[in-house]
Amino acid sequence: MWLMRILAETSWPDFTSFGAAGMMGAMWLWERKTSRQREEQLDEAHVRILGDRVQLEQLISVVRQNVEAMTRLCATQDQLVRRMDREQGITTKGES
Repeated sequence: MWLMRILAETSWPDFTSFGAAGMMGAMWLWERKTSRQREEQLDEAHVRILGDRVQLEQLISVVRQNVEAMTRLCATQDQLVRRMDREQGITTKGES
């Protein structure tokens, strides 16, 4: 972007005074600037990913706790159903 701005603001006769070495230098500076910006973007993304990782670990912990609670609930419910079946069987046999 910086190089494009220079090209837009510079008239062609002035631009030709750079020569090949000046043009290569300008391109190198432009590449370094964009590389620095990309590094900053990568650093920001890395920080965001690390933050997301903490949140993801907390979410996984909550899901595990929910699974354990559901497992206990299902086991309790199964025991209750078996007990009711046994009691109903005793009542039915006692009536006959």
